[in-house]
Amino acid sequence: MIGSLTLAPFLWSSLVRAASCPAGADVPSESEVVALARRLAEWDDAYYRRGESPVSDAIYDQARRQFETWQRCLPDRGEADGHDRSPPAGPVPHPVAQTGLAKLEDEDAVRRWLARRDEVWVQPKVDGVAVTLIYRDGWLVRAISRGDGRHGQDWTPAVRRMAAVPSRLPGRLDALLQGELHLRLDDHVQAEAGSAGARSEVAGLLARETLTVEAATRIGFFVWDWPDGPPAMRQRLEGLARLGFTEAVALTHRVETLDEVRRWRERWYRGPLPFATDGVVLRQGGRPSGEQWQAEPPDWAAAWKHPPREALAEVRGVEFRIGRTGRITPLLHLRPVVLDGRVIRRVSVGSLEHWREQDIRPGDRVAIALAGLTIPRLEGVVWRATRRPHLSVPLAEDYHPLSCFRPTPGCEGQFIERLAWLGGPEGLDLPGVGPGTWAALVEARRVEDLLGWMDLPAGELRRVPGIGQARADRLVETFALARRRPFADWLAALGAPPGAASGVEALGETSDEAWSRLAGWEAPRWGALPGIGPTRAGDLVAFFAHPEVEALAARLGARGIEGFAR
Repeated sequence: MIGSLTLAPFLWSSLVRAASCPAGADVPSESEVVALARRLAEWDDAYYRRGESPVSDAIYDQARRQFETWQRCLPDRGEADGHDRSPPAGPVPHPVAQTGLAKLEDEDAVRRWLARRDEVWVQPKVDGVAVTLIYRDGWLVRAISRGDGRHGQDWTPAVRRMAAVPSRLPGRLDALLQGELHLRLDDHVQAEAGSAGARSEVAGLLARETLTVEAATRIGFFVWDWPDGPPAMRQRLEGLARLGFTEAVALTHRVETLDEVRRWRERWYRGPLPFATDGVVLRQGGRPSGEQWQAEPPDWAAAWKHPPREALAEVRGVEFRIGRTGRITPLLHLRPVVLDGRVIRRVSVGSLEHWREQDIRPGDRVAIALAGLTIPRLEGVVWRATRRPHLSVPLAEDYHPLSCFRPTPGCEGQFIERLAWLGGPEGLDLPGVGPGTWAALVEARRVEDLLGWMDLPAGELRRVPGIGQARADRLVETFALARRRPFADWLAALGAPPGAASGVEALGETSDEAWSRLAGWEAPRWGALPGIGPTRAGDLVAFFAHPEVEALAARLGARGIEGFAR
């Protein structure tokens, strides 16, 4: 998160100078833009004043780009009050401003940046909290947090307890160093572990009233510049090595081409390092003296971030999917976003309880990550839309393992999930029959209960949209196979609770009256089987006694299915 401190009044002063909306962009309401402006201001305040990161850099950057796009979507409303009423970011002035870094978006931007410079060095962009160290006569006299780049907090007592920061330099040297306090990590691989909350943990340690010795040993220091040091990079590195700051020296390399930069970036992204990183920093070997620096990104240094691990996505709709056992899973439908080369269009919230806690609605912006680099995962709500549309939310008490054996209103979803389970590998394992087939049959009203497909003739199937003659003939053959499935498969297909298979094994060889015998068992009999406790035993008794289930079993018995004779 790099840039100057920006609060809502300042953001609005630039907003009202907006011109035109980019082609194809949604025109936001004024309240939506102000809401985002305030959220950005909150994040800036947390970052520059307290060293905290409420969101990842990737989410911050995407949110700020969204704001800049929205700036062009509202007509000119005249100048607003742009006065920054924020208090200073800290009481202590930086002798030399901390500049921040411009971000290079892609390889083309890196190539262009390199083309305009003669001597360039690359180093990892350490993910920690920035600090200025001031030495007088070799002694550490002041440590200042970054703040807004011009003023910061006095961190001297805490920093003096850190072994990574020498309280005294070799010789009686005056020096001003800028760098990153970072969490020490063992063989940290950024591509696998991400930032692991490293920056926030360091910020939290520094926010304590007293930094313990144990906590201080967990913090390292990476020097990324020496404003009053030698003018040439090579001489600065040699000087830093003599002063004992060897970590930064070992990880700063001369580069000339994009390929070299790309290789270092990839190496530090996928290889082990002693800290978290969020990209690489390119530095021109020669740069102005420190007194000329400003609290804004310079033209002699820039960052090329790692591929984002999170994406900012707009919620377009909320669907409540009801599973076979009645579990309600809220699913967010998103405006498509790209993450690690994948297009993400939807993400699960997990549970109805979690959705209620988050209260996610269309128009909200959420953070999405990839779990295991493959499965989209909801990280949380980034900011909420000012308009909160009403949603029809199913009642959890209406859905359970014994609800929705028919596609009555409100039951369509769970019923289709029952059919998908019945025909899937856990049930009858019907080849070529998936959720899409079942949904088509239910929508065409050809299947009105869990066994309504068994006697469908080819002529009826051919009239279902999407099912032609050849497929209809195959479905008739497949459905006929189900009649020869063993009793245990049918029991599972009907949705019997886990443990029913143990009852089948306890019966020994399957008899024609297997269903009747199991239906006559009471809870103690079920509970005597290995791995079946009181709750599961009660579930099994309830299943066999349920009227819908009894009716299905009777129909299977009438069709001569093994084990269901009465």
